[in-house]
Amino acid sequence: MFIVMSVHHPHAEFEAALIDSMHRFGAAVRGEAGCREIHTLKDDKSGVLVGLAIFESREAWTKLAPLARAAVADDDFDLWEEVEPEGYVLTEV
Repeated sequence: MFIVMSVHHPHAEFEAALIDSMHRFGAAVRGEAGCREIHTLKDDKSGVLVGLAIFESREAWTKLAPLARAAVADDDFDLWEEVEPEGYVLTEV
């Protein structure tokens, strides 16, 4: 199992745009071989958005990442986010 997680801090006025972007990112790989699950989540307390994607392997992610990134290539993250998003690549230990 291979997990990619991103933590986003949207400006309030761009939260909907960022959520839409995250949904498009997920839709680009959902159902593809190697993608187990992909979710857009929100922390009720802080308003932080979390992207959580679970793949069968690092190789599956490497194959599918270009599709997901292409789906959001023109999005203005610099405008939409308060700070640079945090990204994590997680493997079971």
